[in-house]
Amino acid sequence: MYGRIVVKIGSSSLTSEEGGLSRDKVRFYAGELAELKRSGRQVLLVTSGAIAAGFRPIGYPSRPKLVHEKQAAAAVGQALLMQAYQEAFAAHGLAAAQILLTRPDFSNRVRAQHAMRTIEELLKHGVVPIINENDTVATDELKFSENDTLSALVANLVKADGLYILTDIEGLYTADPRKDPDAKRIGQIDFISEDLYRIAGGAGSAVGTGGMRSKIEAARIAMGGGVATFIGRVTEPGDLAQAAGGSGRGTYFTTSLHTLSSKKQWIGFLSIPQGRIIVDEGAERALLHGGKSLLPAGVAGAEGDFHPGDVVEVVGADGSTLGRGVTNYASWQLIAAAGLPSEEAIRRVDVHRVEVIHRDEWVTTHVLKEAEIHE
Repeated sequence: MYGRIVVKIGSSSLTSEEGGLSRDKVRFYAGELAELKRSGRQVLLVTSGAIAAGFRPIGYPSRPKLVHEKQAAAAVGQALLMQAYQEAFAAHGLAAAQILLTRPDFSNRVRAQHAMRTIEELLKHGVVPIINENDTVATDELKFSENDTLSALVANLVKADGLYILTDIEGLYTADPRKDPDAKRIGQIDFISEDLYRIAGGAGSAVGTGGMRSKIEAARIAMGGGVATFIGRVTEPGDLAQAAGGSGRGTYFTTSLHTLSSKKQWIGFLSIPQGRIIVDEGAERALLHGGKSLLPAGVAGAEGDFHPGDVVEVVGADGSTLGRGVTNYASWQLIAAAGLPSEEAIRRVDVHRVEVIHRDEWVTTHVLKEAEIHE
C-alpha cells in the first residue's frame, strides 16, 4: 500500500481512433486517480497528449512529424489537454495544476529543488500535479522518451513510494504472445538486465508496443531511487486501484537493491554528462565489483571538454556504459595523466586530489547480462 504514487499515461492511452485527444479516456483516468486519492494516497500524474490534442485545432490533417510542427501543435494542445483534465478532475471535486518540465530542470539542482517545493505545496493542498514535458522548447537531444523517463525522474525527485506506467499491454512477456502460444507474462522483476532489453524488443512488436524498452529504462531509473515500479494495463474501473494494491495486470519491478542517496541519484540519472572517460579492464573491475575509486592508471582515454566538478560518463574498453561520476580532472589534464601511476600523474598535472572519480561520487549504471524474473 503506497502513500505517494506517480502515474504515467502515454499518448496511445489518451487518443481516439482518429489520433486526437479522447475526452472519454481523460475522464476515465481522472476517475481512477480520484479513487486513489479517496483512499488516502497522494497522486501525481505524468501525462503525454499535448500534440495529439493540438494538431487538428491548429489545422494539420494528421499528426505532424517535423519538430517545429510538433512544437506548434503542443503549444495549442497543452492548454486543451489541461482543460480536459481540469474539467475531469473537477467532476470529482479535485483541482489540478500544470507543471511543464524539461531535462535541464532536473540536471540543475537549484531548478530541481524549486520544482520539488512547488509540487510539495500542491500536494499539501490536495491538488493533483499534472506534469508534462515542455514540448514547445525541448530539443531532440534533450527530450524524454514518451515521458517514460520523465515519470521516473519525477518519482525519484518527489521520493515516491511507487511509479505506475500505464500502457496498452499487460506488462512484459517472455516472448511475443501473438506469435508464441507459450509466451508468459512476467509478474515480477528484481533487477534490470540485458536479457530484459532483448525480450522487450522494439516499438511495434507485441512486447514493445508503446516503446517497452523505454519503459524498462524508466523502471531502472526509478529502482535506482528506491521506487517500486509497475508497467501494465488499466482499462476497466478499479484497475488502477488493483495495480496499486499489488494485483494489477502487468509486471512489477521491485526495489530490493540499495537505494541511492539524493546526491547519487542526481549524478546517476538527473545530471547531463559533459564528456566520457574510457577505462581499461582492470579499472572496470575495480569500479563495478571492487568498490574502488577511478585512478589515472586505469584511464585509457577521454572525450569531450569537461572540467573539475562536471559529471562524466565512464565506458569500458568495449564501449559499454559503466556509470557516471564527478571528475576531479579537466579533460586536458586527464589526457595528460591517462595510464600513469598516481605519483607520476600528480607531478604531471596540478589537481586537488589524485582520484579521477572518487567512489563516493560514482554511480554504477551498468546493466547486468541476466536477471531474476518471476512469472
